[in-house]
Amino acid sequence: MEQLNRRQVSKTGQYYGHGKLLLSGEYFVMDGAKALALPLNLGQGLQVRYSPSFTPRLHWKSFDVNGNLWFEAHFEFWHFECLDSTPAPEVLKLQQILREVRKINKHFLRDEVDIHVETQLDFPLNWGLGSSSSLLYVVAQWAYVSPFELLFNVEGGSGYDVACAQSNRPILYQLKGAQPSWQAVDFDPPFKDQLYFIYLGRKQNSKEAIKNYRQMGPFDRSLVAEVSSLTEQMIAAETLTEFEALIEKHQELVGTTLEMPQVKQERFFDYWGEVKSLGAWGGDFALVTSHLSHEKTKDYFMRHGCHTFIPYRQLVLVGKNQLVSADLRDKKPVDYTNITSTYIAQTAVNSTNGQLLH
Repeated sequence: MEQLNRRQVSKTGQYYGHGKLLLSGEYFVMDGAKALALPLNLGQGLQVRYSPSFTPRLHWKSFDVNGNLWFEAHFEFWHFECLDSTPAPEVLKLQQILREVRKINKHFLRDEVDIHVETQLDFPLNWGLGSSSSLLYVVAQWAYVSPFELLFNVEGGSGYDVACAQSNRPILYQLKGAQPSWQAVDFDPPFKDQLYFIYLGRKQNSKEAIKNYRQMGPFDRSLVAEVSSLTEQMIAAETLTEFEALIEKHQELVGTTLEMPQVKQERFFDYWGEVKSLGAWGGDFALVTSHLSHEKTKDYFMRHGCHTFIPYRQLVLVGKNQLVSADLRDKKPVDYTNITSTYIAQTAVNSTNGQLLH
């Protein structure tokens, strides 16, 4: 015990990754198309605490947006064997991530200390805003490994979501060969108050969507070039009318090429604005445009079963360092049943323990 007492360990660490939405270039971004990606005000934090121990273990707790523990796990350090009798699928996924980190950084978790990790999500798990990508990013930061190498080895995909996790403004993302490349762009449209996000009600399996896309390809390079051109035009659009025309072209191109129904034709055929699928088609969030009032637009989608309705400016980071490290232990419960424009703003404040900067 005397030896243990001499080994005082007080080191802690906090890491944060932003959530994401893919506004353009979905699917084709994996073949080199330019994509417009949006980092969000909401994301995921990871807090690490170290304590002396004769039998080092990793103790992991993950909390949802309401501060409820949604999974817990315990691992030994040698092979990251789970010490729990019947590990849940989420625990096995975490085990895969930890083992992959060890392959990249052989010195990861070699100290003779207990390690206590807590993660905290700022958004509901079923929203598809990047619970996996933000987790991979914060783990990579903690472990001193490349978040892209970790993502490509564990999940696959284009990597735009990991780029969003570390960005605080919209980005133009592109795969050049197998190398991720991105740059910040000034996408803060003057018509942003006429843009909204709606939740379509079901989380998409990104890995399955990627698999289906790969089975349909390869595609002509002219398609990739056309998607890139639409992305660049969307960034430069100065009016809502111009932006809506580009959305319509983008939806038509992707839907026709991949033989997939467009969400507006399928669910909102009588809507006066445009509806743009984000990321994998068929679920998660969509962007909608409207020249009518906030109230009339919201009422339309409420009547069509979309009860999560969020103004663009409430969700998207536009260049300010709005988020700082969260105290993961002081999470306040949130009711997402009838979310409103002001409610999502308050949620963002709560999610960082009142430390949202304006």
